[in-house]
Amino acid sequence: MSATRILVLNSGSSSVKYQLLDMADTQSTSGSAAGRLAVGLVERIGEETSRLKHTPLATGGDAREQNRPIADHEEALKAVADELAEDGLGLDSPELAAIGHRVVHGGLRFTEPTVIDDAVLTEIERLIPVAPLHNPANLTGIRTAQALRPDLPQVAVFDTAFHTTMPESAARYAIDVATADEHRIRRYGFHGTSHAYVSRKTAELLGKDPSEVNVIVLHLGNGASASAVRGGECVDTSMGLTPLEGLVMGTRSGDVDPAVIFHLMRVGKMSADEIDVLLNKKSGLIGLCGDNDMREIRRRIDEGDERARLAFDIYIHRLKKYIGSYYAVLGRVDAIAFTAGVGENAAPVREAAVAGLEELGLAVDGELNSVRSDEARIISPEYARVAVAVVPTDEELEIAQQTYALVEHSDSRHA
Repeated sequence: MSATRILVLNSGSSSVKYQLLDMADTQSTSGSAAGRLAVGLVERIGEETSRLKHTPLATGGDAREQNRPIADHEEALKAVADELAEDGLGLDSPELAAIGHRVVHGGLRFTEPTVIDDAVLTEIERLIPVAPLHNPANLTGIRTAQALRPDLPQVAVFDTAFHTTMPESAARYAIDVATADEHRIRRYGFHGTSHAYVSRKTAELLGKDPSEVNVIVLHLGNGASASAVRGGECVDTSMGLTPLEGLVMGTRSGDVDPAVIFHLMRVGKMSADEIDVLLNKKSGLIGLCGDNDMREIRRRIDEGDERARLAFDIYIHRLKKYIGSYYAVLGRVDAIAFTAGVGENAAPVREAAVAGLEELGLAVDGELNSVRSDEARIISPEYARVAVAVVPTDEELEIAQQTYALVEHSDSRHA
């Protein structure tokens, strides 16, 4: 394939994040920044003043910023195309091989990256009821990109795909089977591109093939999830039908007794929509202490703030429970990998999460843990039976790699 560039689009309800990568360069070196030609973000789409920030990495130029009204995703993507063209990287370039789209929910049908056609669009649309905040925005980004480059392969990479290897014993909820099947109620899991990338990079860090390694991946950002990965395949994950289940997050509650919902409806006279907002946007760390920034929470703890301390302790308690349960699921653990904003940068979280788990072979070296780095690294002492690692995630690179592999394979078959 002569064309080696991939444009990655992540379309949110009022934003578009994008990266342009040259896959020839990313494959020639292990550096995660290699091959990245441009990155950017359009946010506050549809508001009175939108913001577009574009950084032309290929030319080494300064970041450019626009603050003006951007009415919709079509206008946003046209603005992105104009920015890329200014750097000589326009969407009309013959070097552009495909556009890869992050799609949050692929249900059970989509287990791998998929070239988008009308049938795929219909199925993504059919899944809107189980991803009402994400799939509509993903669809808008896809359709807009198709209009701009109808001749170019558009590929969907699904957040749920990595988790479709979960056995039924992990994926099924213990509710009436007919009801669950009728309404597609099961555990799907999310952050799949991150869990796939990080579990594979952790194996590389250990000098082993992914098929030989059992890893617990802890993706800790404002949204947070854990996964148990055996031999390169996910066997359990903390998020469920939606991204609400599991760990304590920035604004989401994670696991709660389902009867809390009935109690709030009957006793608190709250509507379903009000409870939805409560559990998704007013819970987690922000509900416990009013802050969802771990840096601010740690600052408050250092000043003796008891609410911040309790929020941190609840966060860590839930994290430990998932580490222990996934250790039991896997039977043998070779590594635990921390990733995403909190996992990569909050040394106190990493230290607290494994404290007291020495009998499981877990420990962190205080000096190694305190080092700040953008590189994947092991932070456990040499004597530890289980490696504890910090592995920066790169979801855009994972999407680009999956997209490129698919279109390259397709081209080779039709050559």
